[in-house]
Amino acid sequence: MGKAIVPAWQGCLALLDLNSCSSVKFDDCKGNNKLNFEVSNPDFTVELDGNLVALKNVSEVGKALFVHARSEHAEDMAEIFILEANEKRGALKEILKLEGNLGIPRQKRAILATPILIPENQRPPFPRLVGKVIRSEGTEGVKFRLSGKGVDQEPKGIFRINEMNGDVSVTRTLDREAIANYELEVEVVDMNGKTMDGPVRLDISVIDQNDNRPMFKEGPYVGHVMEGSATGTTVMRMAAFDADDASTDNALLRYNILRQTPTKPSPNMFYIDPEKGDIVTVVSPALLDRETMESPKYELVIEAKDMGGMDVGLTGTATATILIDDKNDHAPEFTKKEFQATVKEGVTGVIVNLTVGDRDDPATGAWRAVYSIINGNPGQSFEIHTNPQTNEGMLSVVKPLDYEISAFHTLLIKVENEDPLIPDIAYGPSSTATVQITVEDVNEGPVFHPNPMAVSKQENIPVGSVVLTLNATDPDTLQHQTIRYSVHKDPAGWLEINPTNGTVGTTAVLDRESPFVHNNVYTALFLAIDSGNPPATGTGTLHITLEDVNDNVPSLYPTLAKVCDDAKDLRVVVLGASDKDLHPNTDPFKFELSKQSGPEKLWRINRLNNTHAQVILLQNLKKANYNIPISVTDSGKPPLTNTTELRLQVCTCKKSKMDCSATDALHISLTLILLSLLSLFCL
Repeated sequence: MGKAIVPAWQGCLALLDLNSCSSVKFDDCKGNNKLNFEVSNPDFTVELDGNLVALKNVSEVGKALFVHARSEHAEDMAEIFILEANEKRGALKEILKLEGNLGIPRQKRAILATPILIPENQRPPFPRLVGKVIRSEGTEGVKFRLSGKGVDQEPKGIFRINEMNGDVSVTRTLDREAIANYELEVEVVDMNGKTMDGPVRLDISVIDQNDNRPMFKEGPYVGHVMEGSATGTTVMRMAAFDADDASTDNALLRYNILRQTPTKPSPNMFYIDPEKGDIVTVVSPALLDRETMESPKYELVIEAKDMGGMDVGLTGTATATILIDDKNDHAPEFTKKEFQATVKEGVTGVIVNLTVGDRDDPATGAWRAVYSIINGNPGQSFEIHTNPQTNEGMLSVVKPLDYEISAFHTLLIKVENEDPLIPDIAYGPSSTATVQITVEDVNEGPVFHPNPMAVSKQENIPVGSVVLTLNATDPDTLQHQTIRYSVHKDPAGWLEINPTNGTVGTTAVLDRESPFVHNNVYTALFLAIDSGNPPATGTGTLHITLEDVNDNVPSLYPTLAKVCDDAKDLRVVVLGASDKDLHPNTDPFKFELSKQSGPEKLWRINRLNNTHAQVILLQNLKKANYNIPISVTDSGKPPLTNTTELRLQVCTCKKSKMDCSATDALHISLTLILLSLLSLFCL
């Protein structure tokens, strides 16, 4: 294989570093009939006179290319290394002159395996001879062996070699887009399989054919452009893919617009850069007006053609959808200058819907309306909000109106968009409207002053006492109506009211400790009814705070105690006292035993604190029931005393078990026993 050094500069003179040879000649000794050259790098070509021509600037510094020469009777391969050149040396066609034997001088090798180029998509018959491996020492007594991907590795069986003469054949059609290159190894073995030479690398390259159409893989393709955009505004980019060799015209794409829908206002609204695929606007901003278009959506059928757009190129198409986006170039306008509304006094809610028109896109903030009340609402009785479905302004009463204060209201309403208007557009007179509101009079119920009403009274005041006098007035001052009072809710039945003047009195004793009293407060409801037709009613609430008096005696707990007849701890029970009254009519309590008769005292009571005392036996008692009278006195003024009998059961206790069953028959008090004995002595 011969080697030549070519400067990496288009148009530079090739320098041949081939010892004393100044030219390279190919000669098959039979007239070079049907001589053909193939170059592994598509950036180069070999003309019929043997000139190696660079088709563009050589940039693959440090890489190699192969020139394959084949005639009717012979073939050979030259390997050329591309180096960087520093100066120009001649014309483009003078890069390399191939005039002679491409194999002179060659490195001596036992096996010569020149690269093989095979076009894809070849038709049968197969197998087809595609190349030859040569052994310099002859082929007698040896065999050629081929291995690698495409031979004995998947995909297996694509290539094979004649064991005897080294002919390489392909057995089926190749697809460059599936596998572009095969790296095989060839070796020479003896008849016993022992390697004699090699292995040597054999490269097989598949030559591309234009067998793949351009494809648009990234759809759907949707672009947006703002209405009124300047001519030449980029909308979007279309990019197609071609599976053919990207370094050849087979994958060199050019773009074109085949069809535009709709065709108005111009059949050529857009242009596509044939090389880049960028779609740009070509009409004036005035024609790119969304509101005057037949449709704000355009569909372009885009064609991508390979072979640089030549007629022989394959094509692929896709649809590009372009949406003309709205900008806020139209102010909203009320459909009329004045709106009317009627509302009854005392009622809240929506009273009228204000309608507007806007030519902008309903799906954008350039169409959505924002309403505001700019005059006539000093009391903030009205509010206006946008209906999101209809874009109407819903005017509402949020604070009840009073006919007696004002029977008419006039509001000035302004409408704007969520998005600001473009600089050269402004809101005009049609963006404001007047709303005339008429308030209708209704018979309103009387109103209590104040409400709720509060008063404090002592519990247990005499029946018939005056609590207070209620005051209710009629808001309908122009109707001159009278008012009558009645009781609405009196949970305990303690109260009555004078129907004419509203004086509230008691019909029963007020009891702070009643279950109808909560947190010392008793609540009753009263009605004030006017003389209208039909009559209207107002409700007033009365809170009576009841002040405590000492009207409840204290109570004692527990009232039953048990003790063993042989108990060592004679502290029988701890007693507690409680009182329904409030302090100071409760504790501290005073605990006392009724007077004990007889020669010996049997128990005593000790005060533990303000609310508790302890009963203590002074000696063990026989098994029986004893009733011990105990009096408890509160601290009220005057104090109240309650006497309660504590039932004491003296039981038999064995093995931690208490037996009180025998005591049930003894239900006499010690006082009663002593009185009986005294009666006997007196006889």
